[in-house]
Amino acid sequence: MGSGGVGKSALTVQYVQQLFVEKYDPTIEDSYRKVIEIDGHQLMLEILDTAGTQQFTAMRDLYMKNGQGFVLVYSIIAQSTFNDIIEMRDQIARVKDTENFPLVLVGNKCDLADQRVITTEQGEDLAKKMKAKFLESSAKNRVNVDSVFESLLRVIISAGVLNLKDKKKTKKGKKEH
Repeated sequence: MGSGGVGKSALTVQYVQQLFVEKYDPTIEDSYRKVIEIDGHQLMLEILDTAGTQQFTAMRDLYMKNGQGFVLVYSIIAQSTFNDIIEMRDQIARVKDTENFPLVLVGNKCDLADQRVITTEQGEDLAKKMKAKFLESSAKNRVNVDSVFESLLRVIISAGVLNLKDKKKTKKGKKEH
């Protein structure tokens, strides 16, 4: 999740298809699946790439209620997208009726460091306040793209959201993005 234009779709497509989408096309909702192995467990990862605009907030409640973990994305070159993060995190907490849920905070577009307005330290501080894992990424240059999703899966697993005792079956890990 994140404001419009922060690179949610670009991160997701880069992760799933190893492809950078140059053209910005606002998303309403896209769903992706990828089988990955993490820490010896084979998982079917379902990524729901959500709208960044406020007009689709009604749809978000359902994503939030059913999501097992969340990636909140802002652009390091746009202050307003960073400012929106707390409200999104609080909205997830309200819908899930808990302050504790698997969460990764991502400062995207680190390839545009010369235009940076949000420091790495600001991102780290916000992640600490939200009890989230923090990474900076670049969908364009494929920096930390895999780490974003793998980090969230590890947080989901360590939170006990998935039952991984039966290793013979493929388990599902859902993420809101």
